[in-house]
Amino acid sequence: MYINDVHIAYYVVAIILGLFIGNIIDWANKRLPEYKSVISKDFFREMKANFKPKYILMFLTAIIYVTLIYTFGIKETLIANLDLIKYMILAPMLISVFVIDYRLQIIPNRLNLTIFEVGLVFAFLYGLSNVAITINMLLGMVTGAGIFLLITLLGGAFYGKEAMGFGDVKLMGALGLYFGLSNIIIITLVSFLIGAILSIILLITRLRKTNEYIPFGPFIVIATFISMYIPFEQIKTFLMQIFTLGLYKA
Repeated sequence: MYINDVHIAYYVVAIILGLFIGNIIDWANKRLPEYKSVISKDFFREMKANFKPKYILMFLTAIIYVTLIYTFGIKETLIANLDLIKYMILAPMLISVFVIDYRLQIIPNRLNLTIFEVGLVFAFLYGLSNVAITINMLLGMVTGAGIFLLITLLGGAFYGKEAMGFGDVKLMGALGLYFGLSNIIIITLVSFLIGAILSIILLITRLRKTNEYIPFGPFIVIATFISMYIPFEQIKTFLMQIFTLGLYKA
């Protein structure tokens, strides 16, 4: 049986893998902010003794894996499957960014560094078939970090405090390695649009006070997932419609 030209066995494997990785995500969310190693020699013993599964993360990860396989399919070669593989590796780390930043208003350096290191590996792998893709990914890294660093510095200069945390700067630089120049700009714009809308909702519903810090990492994560699933041109057209008040014609 096939679903979108992918054998159902792949979806079953994705569900099982997603449920397992979902457990690891919750474990990592508790360990990373405490500067503890996620994977240790006694990993399975420690998890069994000190940890209860977070079913919402397990099912969320399984759903993400299944929808990624449905969206990208299974190709015949490793290079052709790089988009699928990199997103399946990136997704759990993005979920950790969302949860930790929302709860604690930090993005652990170890988490950002891991995202960056994995991104460098994929930049190298893409370069084996097309060096231009690697160059584009490196430009995405510089652009993503540069935009957010500029915002942070300007916020410090004009308002006397950081407009954006340096964890967000590092995160955007790392994500640039996965999405390249054009898409990291799209992620930036979408994250600010989502941030503005959700911040207004949080303030209106009084879930956050006007003087209370609202972490930006979750908005970046949502925008990143949107860029995974929706093609660049569709997002670009949507944004142009928003920013030109409907005057833009595709």
